[in-house]
Amino acid sequence: MCAQRMRPDEVDLDDPLVGRLIAAQFPQWAGLPVRRLPSSGTENAMFRLGTDKVVRLPRYPGAVESVAHEQRWLARLGPGLRVAAPVPLAQGVPGEGFPWPWSVYRWLEGRNPVAGAVEEPEPLAADLGAFIAGLREVDVQDGPPNHRGVPLGERDAFTRDALAQLRGRIDTDAVTALWEEALRVPGRTAPGVWAHGDLSPGNVLVAQGRLTAVIDFGSVGVGDPAVDLIPAWNLLPASARGTFREAVGADDDEWARGRGWALSISLIQLPYYWETNPALAENSRHVIREILAEARAG
Repeated sequence: MCAQRMRPDEVDLDDPLVGRLIAAQFPQWAGLPVRRLPSSGTENAMFRLGTDKVVRLPRYPGAVESVAHEQRWLARLGPGLRVAAPVPLAQGVPGEGFPWPWSVYRWLEGRNPVAGAVEEPEPLAADLGAFIAGLREVDVQDGPPNHRGVPLGERDAFTRDALAQLRGRIDTDAVTALWEEALRVPGRTAPGVWAHGDLSPGNVLVAQGRLTAVIDFGSVGVGDPAVDLIPAWNLLPASARGTFREAVGADDDEWARGRGWALSISLIQLPYYWETNPALAENSRHVIREILAEARAG
């Protein structure tokens, strides 16, 4: 597989630039070592600052809006969560040739789990389910809408376009049938609740097989929380899905919508990242394989 390539509208970020931004805007941290962290993510670059801080910068224009969104809502949500989340320490402004706002957070220990190689599937499933259940209990007053907390039908055109692009690369007939089945599932009628919105393996941190933190709250908002069920297929093995579902408390319709979300996200990502982001493309293929296997197993 090829290495991840930059987008045409992506800015070039490196250690010296981040060091200059810190020195100019937060002189109390000037001189701390700066080191870029490897990431399979697409929207933000992460740089470790000293031993206990991390700098997060948007990589392209479409990621800029989430900087203020995440800072605002993490301050409200973080203290009530059942697992660690990023703690905002400072918000930077454009400077040193970098055109957008950016953030400094407290460093969180852990590593990203790998689908197909989860060390402790059952405990991790329970931990993830408890995090989601706790997030749903937070007061939704004045909460922003979650752009992924919408009916699956709103993604139909994008999903079918991806299917057309993937013909000959995956079993599009079988996958199309599963997508159409997901579209027939009744939508949520209860009021919306908080959902993270992007529980990919890259936004989960673990240590010794247990969940230590959830990061990247740039999509957090209020709506149908079925999208937060996607770890059942993008991370957890089939053997742990029952534990996860029980911890969340998902009924049949919500579970089916969650599977539809996992399928749609992966289908849309796959042609886009097939050549440019090997890690995301492989996770998308993993999700599709898992959902097909689950359907065939009945």
